[in-house]
Amino acid sequence: MSTRPTGHRPRHAWPEAGAAPGPADTGSTGTGSTSTSSTGTGSTSTGPTSTGPAVTDTAKAVGAVLVGAAVTIGLGVLARLHEPTGIAVNISGFSSPQTVKVWLASGAAVFAVVQLVSALSVYGRLGVTVPRAGTLHRWSGRIAFLLTVPIAVHCLYALGFQAADTRTLVHSLLGCLFFGAFTVKMLVLPLRGVSGWVLPLVGGVVLTSLVALWMTSALWFFTTFGVQV
Repeated sequence: MSTRPTGHRPRHAWPEAGAAPGPADTGSTGTGSTSTSSTGTGSTSTGPTSTGPAVTDTAKAVGAVLVGAAVTIGLGVLARLHEPTGIAVNISGFSSPQTVKVWLASGAAVFAVVQLVSALSVYGRLGVTVPRAGTLHRWSGRIAFLLTVPIAVHCLYALGFQAADTRTLVHSLLGCLFFGAFTVKMLVLPLRGVSGWVLPLVGGVVLTSLVALWMTSALWFFTTFGVQV
């Protein structure tokens, strides 16, 4: 859940409208450059262009998706086969383990929204500049993820994969999807040769799944039992 520092154009940025390609490198030779020479018949010859790094990073991105899918499926299988222990994560000052979960989830959702706003600022899509948006984006993502870890531990070991009704089934599926998508994002983040839309798409899946997790747990709890601590 991290991005580049403010002041640098992000590697996976959306293309700007009307942007024109840079001037062609003519008259040079060697792998990775284009050479154009005039012949007596007016024909031109074009040298080879290297696409190795881009192809390699694209293959790595595909591999990242496969790893993320394996994480998603693996968590689902583990949660389904694991016998729920009933051992809950509890924190002093809260009335029950359930309230611990819903408030941790609410905190994660807040930091996820902060990450979205800071990402829009970094990509130049917000309309205003957020001070130190890159740093804010990185740390909000880290905190949001850390807040989800005790929730995941509780759900995996105390509850397991629940499918008693539509809400619990969707919530269980979203939990597996979130950690799988997060894995993909962390693996894609260092790659320089992937298309500019890949990282925003994966980040969008992470954000959407986290917000949906909050809606199917904390929001449901608050609207059903009221706001409790």
